[in-house]
Amino acid sequence: MIPDLEALVTEVAEAPHSAAGLTLYALFSTLEFGQAGYLYKLAKLRDLSAAQRQLAYRLMEMMAVCRNQGEAG
Repeated sequence: MIPDLEALVTEVAEAPHSAAGLTLYALFSTLEFGQAGYLYKLAKLRDLSAAQRQLAYRLMEMMAVCRNQGEAG
């Protein structure tokens, strides 16, 4: 698995019902809907710690370079 995806799974698994867990999950889920314009409310990043925001930025970078698709995508 890609290291940033492993980090995402770990963060969400540690506290799946927390604001941060739900925010990261929502961001990741949004990244698969390119035709919808990857709609995500950036203000939600305020619910994350600095380290979690860095993870979110890395996930967005994956989308920007088209690495957010699996082998079938």
